[in-house]
Amino acid sequence: MTDETEGNRPKNGRGTPGRREANRIATEDTILHAAESVFAEAGFGGATMQMIADTAGLPKANLHYYFATKEELYRKVVERIFGIWLEAANAMDGAAGPAEGIGAYIDAKMEISRRHPNGSKVWASEVMHGAPVVQDYLETTLRDWTEGRARIIRRWIAEGRMAEVDPNHLLYMLWATTQHYADFGHQIEVLNHGPLSDADWEAAKASVKAMVLRGIGIAPGA
Repeated sequence: MTDETEGNRPKNGRGTPGRREANRIATEDTILHAAESVFAEAGFGGATMQMIADTAGLPKANLHYYFATKEELYRKVVERIFGIWLEAANAMDGAAGPAEGIGAYIDAKMEISRRHPNGSKVWASEVMHGAPVVQDYLETTLRDWTEGRARIIRRWIAEGRMAEVDPNHLLYMLWATTQHYADFGHQIEVLNHGPLSDADWEAAKASVKAMVLRGIGIAPGA
């Protein structure tokens, strides 16, 4: 065995640093998905680390290796869905106009409701209880983000590209509508006689965009 071969060999039998990092990320993602589900179902008070470990299919000791306390794990779950929503808002930044920016934002937010329904439910519960964990986010990151998007909407209004509406109330309506598909998903499934299909989701996105754009004075497709 040459020195070069020896030098490329994993030192501890656990794989290369890149592989270890990928495994760490995958395990953390598994834990967060499990935690979203448990917190959405049981709430913060009813959830236990053992319940989350069982849902993730991991020993409880592994869970504590990644997250020392339930509080730490809960905050990470809430921070993650918040971060995903903030990324969706990038659709409005630099958009050609309100039809493109608001339309893309609706698409992104509804797709998040489709793929991360439990994260949305955890956030909703947190805020309805007075945001005891993420009040700092509401007072800083969310407030700053909202003010930034409101400036974009006010610019579009000043340019005569959409009807004069209150930017904050428009954003509140967009959040309420798009997140409804996650927070009240069971109700929607009952009324729909089953889960929404791919075609149903596309139709829902198109309907919401059409109603919102008409409400701000833009003909869909214009």
